[in-house]
Amino acid sequence: MTIDDEYNNRAMVPDHPRIIIDWHRDAKAYRDSSRNDLDIAYGAHDRNRLDMFYPETDAGGPLVVFIHGGYWRSFDKSVFSHMAAGANAHGLTVAVPSYSLCPAVTIPGIIDEIRQCCLFLAREHGRRLLVTGHSAGAHLAACMAATDWSGYGARADLVQACFSLSGVFDLRPLMATTHNADLRLTPIDALAASPLLWPMPNQLPFDSWVGGVESFEFLRQARSLAAAWEGLGLPCRYEVVPGENHFSVPAGFAQPEHPITLRLLELSR
Repeated sequence: MTIDDEYNNRAMVPDHPRIIIDWHRDAKAYRDSSRNDLDIAYGAHDRNRLDMFYPETDAGGPLVVFIHGGYWRSFDKSVFSHMAAGANAHGLTVAVPSYSLCPAVTIPGIIDEIRQCCLFLAREHGRRLLVTGHSAGAHLAACMAATDWSGYGARADLVQACFSLSGVFDLRPLMATTHNADLRLTPIDALAASPLLWPMPNQLPFDSWVGGVESFEFLRQARSLAAAWEGLGLPCRYEVVPGENHFSVPAGFAQPEHPITLRLLELSR
């Protein structure tokens, strides 16, 4: 396989259109049936909006932030509302934000927008955050885990834990793919936006999970960040979800008894 093949998830999963249709259906159903506040502005840009999903009984603990994927260039929060279902079932409140997309903005710009979102949630809710995400959202979640929040006037331990699913953490290989027509990564931006290459993450629990039938590169990326950060002293966990591909694996967030949701519950404690 070429490097372009390794990062072409849609080509690797021919059934992805059906799965995406299911995402839209399940997300709408969950919005219609859940306790929520929708389309809250957290920043100045049109897509700086988030949805809040509340449990029937609040168990306390951190606020879960689920950041959606789409290669930093597609989808929005409305496609992933149901990803709050698993955590809500265990008494956790969940925020699902949108963000500006490439090529209108750069990936470093998106990182800054998600930082604004986290700061907004901390001010509004007064809770620490458990940051999660899938694909591009997993990359953004890792960036939040490695952010020096004291430099933004927030508590240094704002992020309590991070759970990433199928992320890309060293963006340099993407410069050699057709995706870069939209991502517009320069060598400087690729370095600046790669949490694997940042000097030192915060000392917090970090999980890096990935589907068992994803490409070699996605397996390598997930394994590499967990290994690197474990070497820097973090309690890290690398986990492969058997039989799941890049599009099927996030369904675990929507299932209260799935190992992904149960691990979120452990991290929240």
